[in-house]
Amino acid sequence: MKRFLTILLGCLVVFAGSAMANNHFDFSLHKLEADRPGNTLLVIGGIQGDEPGGFNAASLLVTHYRIKKGNVWVVPNLNFISIIKRSRGVHGDLNRKFATIGDSDPEFDTISRIKAIMLDDQVDMVLNLHDGSGFYRPTYVDRTHSPHRWGQSIIIDQKQIPARLFGNLDKIANQVVAEVNHYLFSKEHVYHVKNTRTREGDTEMERTLTYYAIRNRKPAFGVEVSKTFPTHKRAYYHLQVLEAYMDLLGIEYERTFRLSARGVRDAIKSGAKLAFYDNKIFLDVTDARKRLGYIPLKKASEIVFRPSSPLVAVVESGESYRVFHGNRRVTRLYPQYFEYDSSINAITIKIDGDERKVDFGNMVKVGRSFLVVPEKGYRVNVIGFYKPGTGDESGISIHKDDIKKRFSVDKKGRIYRVEVYRKKKFSGMVLVRFSDKREDLITSDSSKVSLLNVSDSRNGPRENDSSVKSEDSSYLGR
Repeated sequence: MKRFLTILLGCLVVFAGSAMANNHFDFSLHKLEADRPGNTLLVIGGIQGDEPGGFNAASLLVTHYRIKKGNVWVVPNLNFISIIKRSRGVHGDLNRKFATIGDSDPEFDTISRIKAIMLDDQVDMVLNLHDGSGFYRPTYVDRTHSPHRWGQSIIIDQKQIPARLFGNLDKIANQVVAEVNHYLFSKEHVYHVKNTRTREGDTEMERTLTYYAIRNRKPAFGVEVSKTFPTHKRAYYHLQVLEAYMDLLGIEYERTFRLSARGVRDAIKSGAKLAFYDNKIFLDVTDARKRLGYIPLKKASEIVFRPSSPLVAVVESGESYRVFHGNRRVTRLYPQYFEYDSSINAITIKIDGDERKVDFGNMVKVGRSFLVVPEKGYRVNVIGFYKPGTGDESGISIHKDDIKKRFSVDKKGRIYRVEVYRKKKFSGMVLVRFSDKREDLITSDSSKVSLLNVSDSRNGPRENDSSVKSEDSSYLGR
């Protein structure tokens, strides 16, 4: 089935769930639902923490897709602690606990919750995303290409089940394979259907998520991408498969990037932002320094944050907090604790001579210089800027070279913190981002960055995408 996909360009769509910093991580369920009813697809990523192609692809569904018809439910981080620790399974293989599990098993609640979600009456089909070894081939070619490998295959446990809808698993899997094979980087990457014939005595597969689903008459498929690829190419193939299934189920959708290797890579890299305490603090840690010091956290309070991606986590570690994006540690936060002031929620800044009001929790783009307009009773601290004899840094025109680069949020030395205080209390923060003349600047306004609900995504300029070669010599997709 071929469709033209409308792409939302230049649009930031980010996840707005809240979480607390701790060392225990439950998975999250994200229901992407349209006003126009239709079938419901459940997508599960991260059942094994050492398979980043699957959990990054599932996360991109949450952050960069909008469903126009039907529903897509996504669990992108089923085994979150194992994702962070880059482990197949901290407490054993989670995908071998669906037949039996003792109530003393630390993953008993996880298994119980995901089983209930799968068996929800609204769910019509389940996809479990994996990164597998080598390249599956129906007949032996060599050690890497053989029936014993899993990569580049759609897994079914048996040909058919007595389901209300979509019971012919073999036919559906072959339709998806035929579609996805139009969008390969190389002929070696060809997809095949792999039938494990689980009920014929495969005791290993009898304990898996997909077999649990089909035993309960829920159509379910394993989606395997070869581990030989880098993460962004694994995610690319996962998304090709996911879109083929959505097309087959009649689910209509939009995404905010081109489905190419470069487009997926950039989308994954864009996803590490977080806000604390109702946007009092906003940090873009996509390319953050290894450590960020003197972060003004709230005294005697739990660390509550809102991430831009369901793969962003904040982990308490002694006197600091480690920030993860999936299985990558992006930075470490060293806090300084303050009482908070709630008397204001914005400041006025002159940016390159133009005056504008900026809410706390946003990032503004600066070309040459900025100046925070003085506000009686408040003082401004630009982290990394110093002028002898100055306790308040408002009213001063500040250029990039006036700030010590080692205090930037990012490694390139472009993003800096502007903090506001009322006496000894912290009022809020704005980020300033000095633009590079070599960049292609997307907007000329304040470049407001906020954490939005998926359903609140704003539509940018649109253009049709088709299956032609992109500039990075990779297929754009359907």
